[in-house]
Amino acid sequence: MKKALRTYTFKDVKVNESLFRKRMEINKSYLRELDDTCLLQNYYFEAGIIIPGLMTVEDPSKANMHWGWEAPSCQLRGHFLGHYMSAAAAVVANDGDAILDAKLRHIVSELSRCQKMNGGRWVGSIPEKYFEIMIEDRYIWSPQYTIHKLLMGLLDTYKYTGNEEALKILSGMADWFIDWTEDMKKRSPETIYKGEQAGMLETWADAYSVTGDERYKILAENYKDQGIFRKIKAGADALTDEHTNASIPIIQGAAKMYELTGDEDWRKIVEVFWDLAVSKRGMYATTGQNAGEFWIPPMKMGEYRGDRGQEFCTVYNMVRVAEYLFKWTGNSEYTDYIEKCIYNGFLAQQSAETGMPTYFLPMTTGSHKKWASKRNDFWCCQGTMIQSATKYPEMIYSADDENKILFVNQYIPSELSSTLGDKKVKVVQSLGMMGNEVVTLFEEHSISEKSRWKLRFKVEEADEAFTLALRIPEWVEGEAEVSVNGTASDIKKESGYALIDGIKGSDVIDLFLPSVVKAERLPDMKHLAAFVDGPIVLAGLTDEVDVISGDFDNPSEFLDPVTEHAYDIFVWLQNNYRTKRQPKAIKFMPLYDVKDEAYTLYFEEAKK
Repeated sequence: MKKALRTYTFKDVKVNESLFRKRMEINKSYLRELDDTCLLQNYYFEAGIIIPGLMTVEDPSKANMHWGWEAPSCQLRGHFLGHYMSAAAAVVANDGDAILDAKLRHIVSELSRCQKMNGGRWVGSIPEKYFEIMIEDRYIWSPQYTIHKLLMGLLDTYKYTGNEEALKILSGMADWFIDWTEDMKKRSPETIYKGEQAGMLETWADAYSVTGDERYKILAENYKDQGIFRKIKAGADALTDEHTNASIPIIQGAAKMYELTGDEDWRKIVEVFWDLAVSKRGMYATTGQNAGEFWIPPMKMGEYRGDRGQEFCTVYNMVRVAEYLFKWTGNSEYTDYIEKCIYNGFLAQQSAETGMPTYFLPMTTGSHKKWASKRNDFWCCQGTMIQSATKYPEMIYSADDENKILFVNQYIPSELSSTLGDKKVKVVQSLGMMGNEVVTLFEEHSISEKSRWKLRFKVEEADEAFTLALRIPEWVEGEAEVSVNGTASDIKKESGYALIDGIKGSDVIDLFLPSVVKAERLPDMKHLAAFVDGPIVLAGLTDEVDVISGDFDNPSEFLDPVTEHAYDIFVWLQNNYRTKRQPKAIKFMPLYDVKDEAYTLYFEEAKK
């Protein structure tokens, strides 16, 4: 097995003031404000623990409880806590937040209490009998999905914060699952793969890689015979019309199995999946490949364009698959994809005011984002959203320790302080134009003074010279420009990265990535296109106009930039445009900036 790149962790990277830092802080505030008792409510109920004031509820609207998918009447109740634990643990690992650290320790302690009252092994928020129901021809809503989230949260809490009690609870659940899976192999083998169990394989394999405990290896073996794997190996279209988010996590399990075993068959499954899911299927400009939670048939994006597109969970989970593939290959195809997901999923489907998600991303004329509430929805996407907003620190940098190459994968203002190989390295990434209290860099590129794609990297510490690998995105128009200490540098490009050798302490590297607005046409309806500025999808603020007169191959013919001084992350308004020579002027802005306005993504080309 070829040695993989190393991903820098939450402890290595700090995200500095920026759009991303703002969204991380909004998310952290939400994690802090949620009540521990409400998060644990369904675990208390299942363990028979009485919550003061909730023995009877006379007025549900005033009860201190979580509702929606967390309501005691919902079969998916309790799933959100696992997401919460993973997200909170990531924040604690990244910035040592004392409030979330205390909340996590309290939650783990209470889960341990619930486990004891349930007999020492089971600690679920749902009855064990839900797993027996899966054998019968009775509907039951995803019990394995629900419990998987708790297992994931416990493992992440141990991995990121070192909480031994969380691992002990996970150990008890492992004993329960060993007995259950062994029983099912005798009575009803297919039941092991029911109840939306997609994430189980990766979690058990990851637990084995972290602990070396053979029980987790046994569980991974018990979950590895996935039907989708056989379809992929047979060369079939294993995805069309299948539930999108029930399949992507299974592939994450295959990826983890490859890393554990080195068996190339596992890697091949992941690579073929990517080919089926992205390369041969196509995608919307925003990266979505699904509608109504199901995979769209290959290249049929126009036909399936509607109000229930791009479920957020799928964006989050496809990013995680792309991370595996990049780690194995170092190919910018995957980090380019991740960048599009960041801007047009992570940011676009998160409310800039509340941090709440929109479950789907509507793509019709006059769309509106439907935001979740903080305490009354708890959709699956609410869980993946709070995790996604913690991921930025581990998405930016990677290391090839053997060859002393530092990869910059995402352009996010940040500080890396860690090692490359066995030598210390510290690099600060910043925007050439950042904020009102930061000196703007105007040395050159007068046309790009207002561009967000002028970046600077200061090497504050390096015990040994190294190679800096800067991703050159596929959207770059013309040639990227790199200078080292003010002197232009030749670009040696490999797998989509510019390699700059001989970087040492105190060096300053400037990067300029020129971009223009381009039209991305739908594969099956070429007359319809979305407009994209670099990786950023633009939304037209209109609920009635979806026809634009002009040549979509030359958007500057009908789009003028809009610039005004701003008192925010950037000194000037970024990526805003206005149509010209149209019956009605339409303002275009980044999709991630749209809050409650009506917007349209795809427009019809009406050539003059």
